[in-house]
Amino acid sequence: MTQAYLNGAFTALEDAHISPMDRGFLFGDGVYEVIPCYDGQLVAMPYHLERLAQSLSGIALTSPHSDDALTSILTELVNRNGGGDLGVYLQITRGAAPKRQHAFPEHIEPTVFAYTFAITPPSDGSPETAKCFSAVTRTDQRWDRCHIKSTALLGNVLHMMEAIDAGAEEVLLFNSDDELTEAAACNVFVVCNGTVLTPALDHQILPGVTRRQCLELLEAHTDWPVEIRPVLRQEVAQAEEIWLSSSTKELAPIVKLDGKAVGDGKPGRMWAVAQKLFNEYRFSAN
Repeated sequence: MTQAYLNGAFTALEDAHISPMDRGFLFGDGVYEVIPCYDGQLVAMPYHLERLAQSLSGIALTSPHSDDALTSILTELVNRNGGGDLGVYLQITRGAAPKRQHAFPEHIEPTVFAYTFAITPPSDGSPETAKCFSAVTRTDQRWDRCHIKSTALLGNVLHMMEAIDAGAEEVLLFNSDDELTEAAACNVFVVCNGTVLTPALDHQILPGVTRRQCLELLEAHTDWPVEIRPVLRQEVAQAEEIWLSSSTKELAPIVKLDGKAVGDGKPGRMWAVAQKLFNEYRFSAN
């Protein structure tokens, strides 16, 4: 039975209830994090806490817990769920107000909710263990504050369904200038002529923890050229390799884009090296 955490208490997930007046439910007025955990150990917790603080600041919400307290809560939650390989979902909303109004209400307590779910261990970098993805391309129609990890994900959901309806598993999004932003649920890396490319962070892109770790690992352990800059649709179409990055996927190769093979249609050599680095150093940010 999955144990959850809600506003100071651990309880069975099915027994965790919030008010229908919670602004997270009514407005999507909240933020969240997903932290991977392998063998009972949280991955890159300082980076997740840093991004959580940035998201909270972006919606003018103060966390009711310190970083140390949140870490203790999530560690206890992992232990109560048996440790092992888990994803930890943490959500903080503005809380429940007496009435529905757009303006921030005064004197309400934030709602803090967390639960765990099973995740599959990531690939060891070999083609045999790679989870390969197909993707389609679409124009990014989400809001202009994607750097906030908001619970209001309807734009992402609708884009993901465009991929599903097209028989793919992800969607690569491009802005009005035909520049790559990200995927519906991931950041993106592109390999062109042996150079690793990824878009620079701005309001269009979530500052992914795995993206950050990947860039650090490539800088520390390879001599590959890496460029953080606008990535054009044409470069994506001609790429030798494309990788998705997220906390629960780490790095995952896209082998088919818009129905055509990426490279030779198999996980690439550079992806294999990068994912092997994750296997060795995923806890280095702790």
